[in-house]
Amino acid sequence: MNSTKVEECLEIDVIQVLSREDDCVVYQISNETGEVIMTSYQVFPGIQIIYNDVHIKKCSVRMESEHIGGNIFEINHCREGRIECEVGGEFFYLTPGDMSINRKKNTGNDSYFPTSHYHGVSVLVDPDLAPHCLSCILDDVNVQPASIIQKFCGESESFIIRNNKHLEHIFHELYGLPQKIRKGYFKIKVLEILLFLGGTEFKQMGVRREMYSQAQVTLAKQVCEFLSTHMEKHITIEYLSDIFHVSKTQLKNCFKGVYGVSIYAYIRTQKMQTAAILLKTTERTILDIASQYGYHNASKFAKAFRDVMGVSPKQYRNEG
Repeated sequence: MNSTKVEECLEIDVIQVLSREDDCVVYQISNETGEVIMTSYQVFPGIQIIYNDVHIKKCSVRMESEHIGGNIFEINHCREGRIECEVGGEFFYLTPGDMSINRKKNTGNDSYFPTSHYHGVSVLVDPDLAPHCLSCILDDVNVQPASIIQKFCGESESFIIRNNKHLEHIFHELYGLPQKIRKGYFKIKVLEILLFLGGTEFKQMGVRREMYSQAQVTLAKQVCEFLSTHMEKHITIEYLSDIFHVSKTQLKNCFKGVYGVSIYAYIRTQKMQTAAILLKTTERTILDIASQYGYHNASKFAKAFRDVMGVSPKQYRNEG
């Protein structure tokens, strides 16, 4: 699917083409929850590499059926952050080092990023436009792109591989490429990825896919929204359990499954990040800001702040 065709398919909150070259288009997607930068490179006919730099909570992509074939699939590698994936009404989450192979749906794609932070690479393959067999590009690479999706997904929509060291090595080299070798290196890496997937039986590795129901995901998101709007209060697990009428164990498991951290760790991170904004934008004392978020001991606040932000509150403010 070429870059022009991508633009025809997209109906997003706001999308802007930031730059365009012969083989590269940079898109910006934005809405009230943040922005996404997608850098798309055409590698072979029917095969693209897309760098996804995400600082957004959620975004929507709608693709008209006449613009996308039913055979298109996407190989996604997560470098940082988390992304939510839905399969048959259940949900799983890609975390750093994970890879998924997904069929692209005709109707659209609503993407949710629990921590508003995600960086990764996607290889988008249209078997109808890609070379039938990659041996026509390089001898002995006897892989048919159309066979990859059938091998791993069959009749399902996706397949996930958790933090495999061999794949991590392959994808790691795609991050931070020198500009002058980019075109040739992309070709080598795409061939390597497809050859590796074509010759490896991951189904024998006991791939683990933690799935969460719609009800579990909804609960976690409602708790998150409650925490975000009551950041200045002292909130306990017991209190949340009473408010949402669920057991403490269910509450903790659902929340960590979606957001990747405990409720208390999430609360602390959100408080410190909000306190950091106040340190930069106001002249209030550090102790005054600490008290707003329930820290009446300066040393305890300084430790919590350093754990989250990497420096002390004073250093953070002085850095300008």
